Amino acid sequence: MKKPETIELIESHRSIRKFLDRPIEPDVLESILHAARWAPTSHNMQAYSVVIVKNPETKRKLSEVCGDQRYVRECPVFLVVCADFYKLRLASEMHGETLAVEELENVLVGSVDAALVAQNLLLGSRAYGLGGVMIGGIRNDAQAVGELLKLPEYVFPVMGMCLGYPDPDKEPWQKPRMPVQAVFHEETYHTEAVPAALTEYDEIMSDYYTRRTDGRRTSGWTEQLAAYISKPRRKELTEFIKKQGFNLK
Repeated sequence: MKKPETIELIESHRSIRKFLDRPIEPDVLESILHAARWAPTSHNMQAYSVVIVKNPETKRKLSEVCGDQRYVRECPVFLVVCADFYKLRLASEMHGETLAVEELENVLVGSVDAALVAQNLLLGSRAYGLGGVMIGGIRNDAQAVGELLKLPEYVFPVMGMCLGYPDPDKEPWQKPRMPVQAVFHEETYHTEAVPAALTEYDEIMSDYYTRRTDGRRTSGWTEQLAAYISKPRRKELTEFIKKQGFNLK
């Protein structure tokens, strides 16, 4: 069976960090943005917003916040996808209701809505021959991002996204994904299948990095992630979200 073009597009994903010096046509960007609005959304809340950044100076400042990632300032368009309950607060006030800002559920809903829209943005961009990369570093200093982009109460950045036309001379390797035994489970979660899948994935990723770096990096996935996940990260993010009006316990 021949795979549908949509499936082939999804499976060809690569994070693009090197772009041509070519602007994104306004009608193309508008089409991508409007298509992204049709992402699934919990209870039709549409608890997200997207800030479109083209100004070189703003991109430069955001690149510093994101860990001095050069592609943030080099890409033609940088998108900041936010969880947004500001609109929902206004909707509540219009009908004499109070937004339940102490609910972790609402933070999750906004984050999930934002992630779904971001994926639509990336897939829509790919359909036009563009490429991009998600930037979690936008959460490194959410306070600075909030001030720079003038985010109102009940809005916080979830991820950034670089967009542009990929440089064909700098096509990146495609990073292997985890074996399906560790990802998909029939009827119930099968813990017994996971250790062997992780061992297999360690071998795959070790081979991948060995070839990609000419032997300068040989570690597997579990070693890398154990070192990464064992350290607390972005501890200030919780305080920023509270400052934005979410009274989380």
